[in-house]
Amino acid sequence: MKVMVVDDEKDVLLLFRQRFRKEIRQGKIEFHFAFSAKEALYYLEMESKKQNCVVLILSDINMPEINGLELLKTIKSNFPNLKVFMITAYGDDENYRLSQEYGADDYIHKPVDFDQLKEKIFNLSTT
Repeated sequence: MKVMVVDDEKDVLLLFRQRFRKEIRQGKIEFHFAFSAKEALYYLEMESKKQNCVVLILSDINMPEINGLELLKTIKSNFPNLKVFMITAYGDDENYRLSQEYGADDYIHKPVDFDQLKEKIFNLSTT
């Protein structure tokens, strides 16, 4: 399963690689990292022409330029079959409401419970 993590904080790369080390080594999951919404959209556009493309986006909400909510809206318009989980450090009711309105498949609070996240991700592959 190919998953893209979109976050302007570059330390997420090491965090996800560490927390999913076993699953990556076993070939159960492959991560791609985008450090802006623009980079994510460019990658998705290029990947959409391939067969083994991203099936899940994990996106931070608070990012410069294009925030995660705008990214979510664009993804759901252009790639409606993609699953998108929004991740936020803030318990903001408005962000939650907009995430639901724009079609988020899940809404996760930081700090991320990686055991729960793994369960949610691998449940996607069985549905």
